[in-house]
Amino acid sequence: MRCVGTVVRGIRTPIIKENDDLVSIVIDSLMAAKESERFEFRDKDIVAITEAVVGISEGNYVTVDDVAEDVQKKFPSKKIGVVNPILSRNRFSIILKGIARGMDKITLQTTFPADEVGNGILDANLLYNSNFNLGSIISEEDYFKTFASWIHPFTGINMIEFYRELIESEDCEVEFVFSNDIKTILNYTNDVLTCDIHTRERTTQTLKALGANVYGLHQILTEPINGSGCNPDYGLLGSNKATEEKLKLFPRTGDKVVNEVQKRLKEMTGKQIEVMVYGDGAFKDPVGQIWELADPVVSPAHTAGLNGYPNEIKLKYVSDNKFADLKGEELKDAIINEIKHKAANLTGQMITEGTTPRVLTDLIGSLCDLTSGSGDKGTPVVFIQGYFDNLASD
Repeated sequence: MRCVGTVVRGIRTPIIKENDDLVSIVIDSLMAAKESERFEFRDKDIVAITEAVVGISEGNYVTVDDVAEDVQKKFPSKKIGVVNPILSRNRFSIILKGIARGMDKITLQTTFPADEVGNGILDANLLYNSNFNLGSIISEEDYFKTFASWIHPFTGINMIEFYRELIESEDCEVEFVFSNDIKTILNYTNDVLTCDIHTRERTTQTLKALGANVYGLHQILTEPINGSGCNPDYGLLGSNKATEEKLKLFPRTGDKVVNEVQKRLKEMTGKQIEVMVYGDGAFKDPVGQIWELADPVVSPAHTAGLNGYPNEIKLKYVSDNKFADLKGEELKDAIINEIKHKAANLTGQMITEGTTPRVLTDLIGSLCDLTSGSGDKGTPVVFIQGYFDNLASD
């Protein structure tokens, strides 16, 4: 009888660089781990590869000058509103550097008290005890008079000050405004670059309906500039700082990678193993209040077996209600029988209450992101066994 359910292993690989054969590196690293850890491959195992190494190996990079040129093409006035950026040096600072290099003036509007993914921009307690509220428009002068003492608890930086210095270093004028109403920017300019991630379609449509000349970050670098990289689906969304003059974009060859890894593993092991590319997981830090998902999606590519949602019963509910009078092996046998005969789709039924009705790749991607981390673990591949198993799988 099995005594362990899901097992997650971070798989160490060589340091991956541009033009490396990523598929072979993933396969070879898995086989080396198999010999070291003495596990066997099984059907419905999962191999997950972080988007970073996919983008790196495919050489999907753009420069600050590429960003500046594409933004200039879309905004020849060279005076624009930049709306709802996230307050991240890794995610946005190099993008902003490119925007500033191509513009003469930026009016930068941010939400408050935090950005879209939870990075604080001012002290929320101070806000609620001030003359301002969430419906206010806070001027640059009022911000620096009342709220500029805010320092991010993790980075130790006030990002408004950081962004000001960055923009001005590119000989670009900047003005800040703080508002939770996207339409506020139209009081300053009709040329708008929206930078929100998960509400991007609604934001651009709202401003277009009001007559604005508007583009989103997902529409910048969708095609190469001077032979650069690009992402036709997400543009600059999902990009990361590579150097002070270069960005690594969200990968564009993920489908090819996952299908090739699956095919070669099938040939080598005889097992149908699912494969996915993952980025940021979808979870929220309870201390810093940061919602991790700064990528446009958790998984930009995955094999067909990872489509869909969990279809699980809640063991506690079944035990406490349907089988309240049973104990021990009799209870276990009854629950196993319940699992074996559950409906193919349990959506909306009380027996599922308390389970997690989210997309499978969002759940698995979050597990992988927490496993691999974002620092120096050296495990850009995650191998998962038993994720789809239940008590009836013994």
